[in-house]
Amino acid sequence: MLVDQARIVVRSGKGGDGCSHMRREKCMPKGGPDGGDGGHGGDVVMWVDPHLDTLLQFKYQGHFFAKDGEPGTSKNCHGAAGADKLVAVPPGTLVFDLATDELIADMTVPGTRVVVAPGGKGGWGNDRFKSATHQAPTERTLGEPAVQRDLRLELKLLADVGLVGLPNAGKSTMLGSLTRAEAKVGAYPFTTISPQLGIAELPGDRRLVVADLPGLIEGAAEGAGLGHEFLKHIERTRVILHVLDIAPLDGSDPVTNAEVIRGELQAFSEELAGKPELLVFNKIDLVPEADRAKLVNKIGNALRVPKDRRMAVSGATGEGLRDVLEACWKLADRAGEPAEWKSSH
Repeated sequence: MLVDQARIVVRSGKGGDGCSHMRREKCMPKGGPDGGDGGHGGDVVMWVDPHLDTLLQFKYQGHFFAKDGEPGTSKNCHGAAGADKLVAVPPGTLVFDLATDELIADMTVPGTRVVVAPGGKGGWGNDRFKSATHQAPTERTLGEPAVQRDLRLELKLLADVGLVGLPNAGKSTMLGSLTRAEAKVGAYPFTTISPQLGIAELPGDRRLVVADLPGLIEGAAEGAGLGHEFLKHIERTRVILHVLDIAPLDGSDPVTNAEVIRGELQAFSEELAGKPELLVFNKIDLVPEADRAKLVNKIGNALRVPKDRRMAVSGATGEGLRDVLEACWKLADRAGEPAEWKSSH
């Protein structure tokens, strides 16, 4: 189950208070101040766990508190620092301050750690205040207070290839054929219930992370259908794999269908619309073999797609899928390295 938004409360540890104490021991009538410092409060630290791919855990736990620092004691004993609270999030998580909507951190690279609520500093004991002219100080300082923040987490999936297309274009079947993913589907036009990730293996120890997004419909960028909720997940993909039903059973025009998808990508984000696109004519097995090349060229020319960016495949039979993966690999490499997280692949 993909959960891509969550709200949590974090609170750091309070700093321990400094100690005010005068040393009193036999044979030491002028022992002087010996109050120790308080310990620092624990931080709340978010870190990127590459084994996570959803914010589901935050539906069951929404409060994360670090430990307070211990107060100082006599004999110049400093209080122990409070333990940090580590909060694991999946790669691609954006952390916002709920009150100001400020972006605190963009968590992409596995292992990255970000302090989202720093612990309070420990207070000073009276030993800190002694001097040649002030030999018996009694003052001390209190530990700094804890920091509490309400945070909003938003997950944007990290993938090399994002599958887009109208409902029932065959994206889920293609994802299953390209990778080992098993997409959840429903008995209605929007067959994909939630985004699915799969890993496609290529020769030479290469791999591509492929994301299947719920089918888009006209008006998706304004909130129609299921697509608007998930369009954000392909903002970080390197290649758009546009899956087009070459022979729709409803009699619709493939050219018009493709233009609808392109229009929604453009309306949602200029950057998204500018990503490298590979147009895949799916369900080619439903077209007589003698007519395939002619139909592909006719639709491709109408959409002004370069010949090296059009491919005819069948997600059901697997025909042409290996060539699609190789083409995606080349396009992804051509797109450069736009994000640090890619170095971890």
